[in-house]
Amino acid sequence: MIRFVTGTDTGVGKTLAAAALCRAEREAGRTVLYAKPVQTGLEPGEPGDAAFVAAAAGVPVVECLRFPDPLAPAVAAERAGAVIDGLLADLAKAGDGFDRVVVEGAGGLLVPLWGDVTMADLADRLGAGLVIVTRPSLGTLNHTALTLEAANGRGLPVDGLVVSGWPADPGATEETNLERLSAMAPVLGLLPAYPGLDTADPTTAPPELAFLTAP
Repeated sequence: MIRFVTGTDTGVGKTLAAAALCRAEREAGRTVLYAKPVQTGLEPGEPGDAAFVAAAAGVPVVECLRFPDPLAPAVAAERAGAVIDGLLADLAKAGDGFDRVVVEGAGGLLVPLWGDVTMADLADRLGAGLVIVTRPSLGTLNHTALTLEAANGRGLPVDGLVVSGWPADPGATEETNLERLSAMAPVLGLLPAYPGLDTADPTTAPPELAFLTAP
């Protein structure tokens, strides 16, 4: 089974959610691979999302492509004079022999991957179920509804939502948003806010990463 982790926005917590999903699968006794098709904003040798997930979840990871400019993959590739090609074959080969593959996209569902191909198209071609990472704060209902509408309009299966950055003391905004989000799609889990966490630095990976509610 392949799960494709996308978000309602950049910086919403996709990498943390992907790590938590991987860790939950591993602790359930399944073999799991984390895959990052394209990483932007990193020079060769710098740790990225894959390194963070390896540290946080203790699973094998693979990163297919990276580009130095912190831009959408299609734009970053163009500026680097590169052509994004062969991702499907690379991901299929990497995932051989694993019970689960967790693929983390870049940005949101309609971010351009190459040419007119979007992250949504990649998820579709992989036959993956979507896990949509969203915030608990004001604005999340609109952002989540738009992402779900884009997914449903393309016939993409949605496994559910992960709410990232759940506060220790939720108020009316968070509680009512969670109620509404639960009516839109299954909520697979809540992830707390981890002070000091930086997914560009694997040493900040929380040692006890776990959902507040089980996925």
